[in-house]
Amino acid sequence: MSPDDHVTPVTALLVANRGEIARRVLRSCRALGVSSVAVHTPGEEDAPHVREADIAAALPVPEGRGPVDAYLDPDALVDAARRAGADAVHPGYGFLSENAGFARAVVDAGLTWIGPAAEVIERMGSKTLAKRVARDAGVPVADALDPADVRDEHLPVLVKAVSGGGGRGMRVVRDLEALPGEVDAARSEAASAFGDPEVFCEPYVERGRHVEVQILADAHGTVWAVGERDCSVQRRHQKVLEEAPAPGLPDALRVRLHRAARDLATAIGYTGAGTAEFLVPVTEDGPGEPVFLEMNTRLQVEHPVTECVTGLDLVEWQIRIAEGEPLPAPEPPEPRGHAIEARLYAEDPRRDWRPRTGTLHAFEVPAATAFFETPAGYGVRLDHGVEAGDEVGTDFDPLLAKVVAHGRDRRDALRRLSAALSTALLHGVGTNRDLLVRILGDPHLVDPARLHTGLLTGERLVALARPLADEETERAAALAASLAAIEAVRGRGPTPVGAPAGWRNVPSAPHERRHRTDDGREIVSSFHSTRGVHRPVAEGLRVLSVAPDLVVLETDGVRRPFEIHRAPATPGAPGSVHVRSSSGTVVLTPVDPLPVPETRVDPGALPAPMPGTITAVDVEVGQSVREGQTLLRMEAMKMEHRVTAPADGTVRELPVKAGERVPAGTPLAVLDHTGTEEPSGPPESTTPSHPVDEGSNP
Repeated sequence: MSPDDHVTPVTALLVANRGEIARRVLRSCRALGVSSVAVHTPGEEDAPHVREADIAAALPVPEGRGPVDAYLDPDALVDAARRAGADAVHPGYGFLSENAGFARAVVDAGLTWIGPAAEVIERMGSKTLAKRVARDAGVPVADALDPADVRDEHLPVLVKAVSGGGGRGMRVVRDLEALPGEVDAARSEAASAFGDPEVFCEPYVERGRHVEVQILADAHGTVWAVGERDCSVQRRHQKVLEEAPAPGLPDALRVRLHRAARDLATAIGYTGAGTAEFLVPVTEDGPGEPVFLEMNTRLQVEHPVTECVTGLDLVEWQIRIAEGEPLPAPEPPEPRGHAIEARLYAEDPRRDWRPRTGTLHAFEVPAATAFFETPAGYGVRLDHGVEAGDEVGTDFDPLLAKVVAHGRDRRDALRRLSAALSTALLHGVGTNRDLLVRILGDPHLVDPARLHTGLLTGERLVALARPLADEETERAAALAASLAAIEAVRGRGPTPVGAPAGWRNVPSAPHERRHRTDDGREIVSSFHSTRGVHRPVAEGLRVLSVAPDLVVLETDGVRRPFEIHRAPATPGAPGSVHVRSSSGTVVLTPVDPLPVPETRVDPGALPAPMPGTITAVDVEVGQSVREGQTLLRMEAMKMEHRVTAPADGTVRELPVKAGERVPAGTPLAVLDHTGTEEPSGPPESTTPSHPVDEGSNP
C-alpha cells in the first residue's frame, strides 16, 4: 500500500487565530485550493484576515471578559468550525496553538488537527517535562529548579513559565531576596497569559546564543532538520531579530544541533512543523556546548526566514503532513543565501516600550516584493496583520508586521532589511522602526562572533533606542511642515487665488509657526515669505520648492526632500504631521496659537497610560506608599504593566477595581504626596511591552 492511500484531503480549513499569522495561513490555503474559514470577535468584522477568507464565523466574547478570551475558548472554536463546514483546524501560533485539550477537542469532533498529536503537545508543552524527555533521548539539557530549591550558588537564575512562551512569565533574578516577589509576578503573568501559573527556574547564562532548529516530520518516519535560526537579538527575553542560517556556527556544532533536534522529534513520534530551541554559551574561544531549552509544537513567528532560504512553504507542508502525505525526500533542501526578519511593533522605545495605539493612517513598505511568501530570487517579504486605516488597540499584542530580507549573503540581507525599514511609511501609530534600523547597523550585530542574548541592554540599548532623526533634522522637518501647511491652504481663504502662498502685507515681520515633537518638546520655525519666495531665518538653509506634500530644502549645498503626511484632526486635538526624509521620520503636532484652556487635574491623580484591563490592585485607601511602589497592575496588548507611585505619599482614592476595563486617561489612583512639590505626568509602566505569541528564551 502506497503512502498516498493514507491521504485524507483537507477541503475547508478554519484558522483559529487572527492578524498576520491568520493571513499567512490563508495564503497557503489559496495556493493549495483549500477553502478557508476565518474567525473573529465583535468589532473585527472588517479585519484583513476576515476579508481575505472565503467565509468567516463570529466568536462570542464571554460575559465580563475581553476579546482575547474568545480565541481561548476551545468549544467556541470547534463550534465555529462545525457551523462553517470546516473539516480541519490550523491553530497558527499563540492562543491555543500548544493546547493539548484544544487538539483533542478538534480530533474528537471528527476534524483534522494541523499539528502534532495531542499527547506530543502535552509532553512538550510543559518545559520541565520536555527537559526530562530530551534527557532520556540523549539530548543535553539545562537544569530545571523548583523556585523553593534555589540557593545563592545557583544565582543568577531565570524564572520561566512552565507553559507558553514569548517572554511571558519570565524574570532574571540575581538576588535571593528578590526571588519570591519575582516568582509571584511571573506566576500571575503566566496564569493570565496561559491559564497555568506554574513556573520553574534554570541557570541564567549571561552570554549565550539562542539557536533553534526547524523540524518537519511526516507520519511515515521521515524527520527533517530544516536548518537552524539564530534568535539572539532579544530585548528582555523577547525576540527582535531572527536570521537563517545561524551565522558563524562551526559546522560540527551545526551538525550536533540538527542531530539533537531530529533525535528528540523521533523519540516522541513528532509529526508536522516544530522547533527545538537551544542555548549555546559564548566563550572567548567561541561557541560552547549547547543545551536544550524547550520544544515549540507549532509554527514559529520567525518561520519566514527558513522559508526564504529553503524555498519551502512550511504551512503547506503542515497541511500536507496532516493529510497523510510523506515528505518528498530523505533530506531537506540545502539553504540558499541568508534571510533576516525584523519584528515591527506598535510601541515607544523612549517610554519603556509602552504600547502605542491609534489609527494607522499610512502603512506601506515600498521595498517589499512579496507578501506572505518567499520573494522570487532575492528581495523583501512582508507578513503583516494590519493595513492603512486600521485601528491599533490594546486587546491583542502590538506586532504590526514582520519585514524579512532575503539576500545572497548576510551582508546583503542586512542592507536590504535596513533600507526596507528606513523607507517604510508608518504614520499614525508609534513603532520601534528606528530602533530596528539602528540595530541592523550596530557593529555587535554585524560581527557574528559578538552576538549574544544580552546585546540589547544597558547603555547600548538606550543609544540604539534614540530616534534616527537628530535635532537638526527635527528643525528642518518643522520648517518643511510649516511651509507645506501654508501651501495646502492656498485658495481656501479670502486671499486671491493667484496670490503666492504665504503672502502677507507686512513683509518685515517673519512668519512664526510652532510644532510639538512626539516627546513634548516645542520647535519654532521662523521664515520670511515675499512674493512666494520663502527665506528661513536660520542661516545655511534654502527653500528650493514647496508643495502641500513635498518640501525640498538645501543645507550646505545638499538637497534634501521632505515628504509630508497629515493625519486627520480629531475633536479637541489637531492632526499630527509626519515628515519623512532620508534622515528619519519626525512626528509633529501643530501648536494652536490660541489654545483652549486646559481642565485642571488633581495633581495627585494617576491616569491610565493606555487602555487596558485592571488585573490587580496592590494597595488600599489610606495606605502609605513609597516612590516606585506598585499601586496596581493592568494588562494591555497581552502584557502586564505596573503603575507605580511617582513619589512617597498616601493613597487617597482608588476609583478602579480588578477586572475593570478602562480607557486611556482614566484616573486609577489619587495620592496625597509627602512634601511640598507634587510630581506631575502619567505613571510609568515598569514592565516590558513585547507581548508575542511565541516561545523566546535567553
